[in-house]
Amino acid sequence: MRAAKRRTNLERSSTTRAGLIAAARQAFVARGYAGTSTPDLVEAAGVTRGALYHHFADKQALFRAVIEAESAAVAAEIEAAPFSGSPIEALVAGGEAYLQAMALPGRTRLLLVEAPSVLGQAEVDAIDSRNGVRTLREGLQAAVTAGALRPVPIDQTAQLLGAAYDRAALALARGDDRVDWLAGLRAMIEGLALPQ
Repeated sequence: MRAAKRRTNLERSSTTRAGLIAAARQAFVARGYAGTSTPDLVEAAGVTRGALYHHFADKQALFRAVIEAESAAVAAEIEAAPFSGSPIEALVAGGEAYLQAMALPGRTRLLLVEAPSVLGQAEVDAIDSRNGVRTLREGLQAAVTAGALRPVPIDQTAQLLGAAYDRAALALARGDDRVDWLAGLRAMIEGLALPQ
């Protein structure tokens, strides 16, 4: 019988960090950033205060890690969404995948309400630019390259569409009709399409 493999310091550190991020996400969703104290976070994660500060400089740094993880998860869900058809349909499917990803309880509040007030809009935009807006830029570029979409300024159009999808996510989080928002977003994207 082989001896059980001992975990390395790196594995333990990675596990602790992931546990802190997961526990912090739950705490921030339940109580918001302002309503969550450092003692709340260490208790929820089952670690010492020293362990928290070993991995994160402060509560805001832990919050930033939560936001980065959430934003990356949204981008991964968009990229994993199945689609078939034209590049325009791919853009529509990606937008629908975004709204589906944002339906995870607490995600809209974390990314669209709490993050800008805690981290500032510029930092949130930078995080989004590496994730959700990146997927929009890639989709728009693919559609322009394929001749399916009018030549548009890619970065600016991605930011504009991203803002529209964020607005839809906020509306859906408060219970608005999904069908109407999807129809409006589809109309915006199709309005950029070149006649085929």
